[in-house]
Amino acid sequence: MASNNNELLSLVDETTRLVGSNKMELLLFSLGHKEIYGINVFKVREVCEAPSITRTPNMPRGVEGITSLRGSIIPVINIGRFLDGNLNNPSKLIITEFNGHTLSFLVQDVDRIIRVSWEKVKAPQTMLANSSSMITAITELPDGKLVSILDVEQILHEAIGDEPTPELQPIISDEPITAFFVDDSTLARKKIMEVLERLGLRYQHAVNGRDALDKLQALANRAEQEKITVKSQINIILVDAEMPEMDGYVLTKRIKEDKRFDGVPVVMHSSLSSVANRNMGQQVGVDAYVAKFDAIQLANTIRSMLQG
Repeated sequence: MASNNNELLSLVDETTRLVGSNKMELLLFSLGHKEIYGINVFKVREVCEAPSITRTPNMPRGVEGITSLRGSIIPVINIGRFLDGNLNNPSKLIITEFNGHTLSFLVQDVDRIIRVSWEKVKAPQTMLANSSSMITAITELPDGKLVSILDVEQILHEAIGDEPTPELQPIISDEPITAFFVDDSTLARKKIMEVLERLGLRYQHAVNGRDALDKLQALANRAEQEKITVKSQINIILVDAEMPEMDGYVLTKRIKEDKRFDGVPVVMHSSLSSVANRNMGQQVGVDAYVAKFDAIQLANTIRSMLQG
């Protein structure tokens, strides 16, 4: 481990060059026992020594308290409470930014950054018999050890909660409107469905990038056989950025390269909302980029894409 933990994060700028390569970088950490955990580097702002924590009354489950970092008050989440109920000798704090929130995760230690192919990242059910709902995916290191990749959106939801989906004005159309969306997070899929239902849209969905590509290609093949356009079957596609087997950037690139999908807008709906991630989306041709979980912004973006 480098003496300056933030040297690990100096690699983030290089990550923008991974667009279209179906690779990502994980920051590995431990909770003081044999399991290894990982978090996407793009969600990490900083790593520091665990500071003093101010405990306040009525904190949600798993929130140890708050800490002050360069003038900002940041909630401190004991991540062990959501994984195995145990955290041995916490010494590091991982400061994260995603979904418009800044949070810190208390961990035992931080190891290193690794680069992995999304093709080697699998849904936890395919590799672990009893996987936690807080784990979104699993990958394997060269030495055979498994890395559990956190579903940070689910942890945020469990620790702090979130706003209920608001009432939305339905989209008025003479013909039924169908959306196709893909997200590996159960929580995200639920929230997307709520928005689409409030807008009065029909929908189909997939649970990872490879699943989405297979379903979309099958749909396009059927449309060809029936001599109709894909656009007459699917009016808009929503993609997540981080997904097992194939990420949203590669998926979008494959969709945009297939002329059968001409005229079907692709919206990237992701917790990775930095300028770098938006630029990565633009490089592969997304028509819009929306940060999770802003239901109103997502609804307005869908509305504008369909009416454009």
